[in-house]
Amino acid sequence: MFGDKFTLRNGSLLFYDLMPERAPNIEDIRNELVFTASRSSGPGGQNVNKVNSKAILKWDVVNSAQLNENQKAIIFHKLKSRLTKEGALILQEQESRSQRMNKEVVITKLNDLLQKAFIVKKKRKPTKPTKSSIQKRVNEKKLKGEKKQWRQKPDL
Repeated sequence: MFGDKFTLRNGSLLFYDLMPERAPNIEDIRNELVFTASRSSGPGGQNVNKVNSKAILKWDVVNSAQLNENQKAIIFHKLKSRLTKEGALILQEQESRSQRMNKEVVITKLNDLLQKAFIVKKKRKPTKPTKSSIQKRVNEKKLKGEKKQWRQKPDL
């Protein structure tokens, strides 16, 4: 799907030759977002069964014209548990009684998800144990060995 930008090994994506990408701007992809409304299960009193206040956002990542192939690969890797089989990202919000507020909150959720997905983690540099910590470990092993020797029955 994304050419030779990544390979699969043990079911996970391994990226190579990818420069750090910037997260897509929410204003650029706003025209690709599809909003639907449905009845919320939250508070609302007598109004709860009449008003469609739950906001559902659907974004087709696979067919997005605003994303380049690297961005799509990163989104597929980092947000794979949130994507449908067709490659759509679906988010929903129903906290507020207002559909407009729920729509704004779900857009904020999408923006936060995208920002978090495009953060590049620092690679861990393995450190070598110090000489004193190695010596301390060896001494503790010797002491444990001596203690176990004292527990054994004496040879006669």
